[in-house]
Amino acid sequence: MEIEDKLNRLKRLIRGYKSALVAFSGGQDSAFLLKMCSLVLPPEKLLAVTAVSATYPQGELDKARSLAKQIGCRLKVIRTEELRDKRFTENSVSRCYFCKQELFSKLITLARENKLNFVLEAGNISDKKDYRPGNIAKRKLKIESPLLRAGFTKNDIRRVSKKMGLSSWNKPSLACLASRVPYGTRITSGLLRRIDRGESYLRRLGFAQVRLRHHQELCRIEVDKSELRRLLGKRRMITGKLKDLGYNYVTVDLQGYRTGSLNEVIGR
Repeated sequence: MEIEDKLNRLKRLIRGYKSALVAFSGGQDSAFLLKMCSLVLPPEKLLAVTAVSATYPQGELDKARSLAKQIGCRLKVIRTEELRDKRFTENSVSRCYFCKQELFSKLITLARENKLNFVLEAGNISDKKDYRPGNIAKRKLKIESPLLRAGFTKNDIRRVSKKMGLSSWNKPSLACLASRVPYGTRITSGLLRRIDRGESYLRRLGFAQVRLRHHQELCRIEVDKSELRRLLGKRRMITGKLKDLGYNYVTVDLQGYRTGSLNEVIGR
């Protein structure tokens, strides 16, 4: 489908909802969805909600607030408590299901309290390439995914967001910090803070798309392949910082950044 066809279909879907609560992380996809909703629905019929927890990278909340203000939509911030759920912290391959169950259940309650008809999330066609058990929770709780239904890919979202002037159009993808921890390794708030501090340091060095994968005493750094040479050029200062955070061994993944690299073991 052409972009214009996808946009028209998306607008029809949103118009059909009549009112909606948008799960808004502040990322590229949810920002585009919120912007499209703001163009179709009256302000009083739309609410963006950002959920914060130990799994949400520090510093992202201020960016989400700024972006919601740019779009012109009211924003509510809530706290989720997935770390209180033993099923989540045990970190089985179903971890994402329990996280999304916690999030979407709270969003449904909020939507009812605000007399909004639907809860929307920003899943899209490109997400289908990765293992996402959270989609089961989404289907069970009847969460709507209009970008997916309208046929949008991440590349479509990037192109249209740029044309619209959204500052999020080229924002690097982010994910729950728990996605840096191999399945079977227990998730704790302290571990998530360590990972977040490490990634924040790497981003301050100018590596926008970065992941710090945790493997007990070892950490594995993923950056775009084009950035590998520059990363190695800073290896001494990076190694020193990450050892200060508690890692005995600091490694670089020669395959570079890719979404869900810890899911590669599932098929084996």
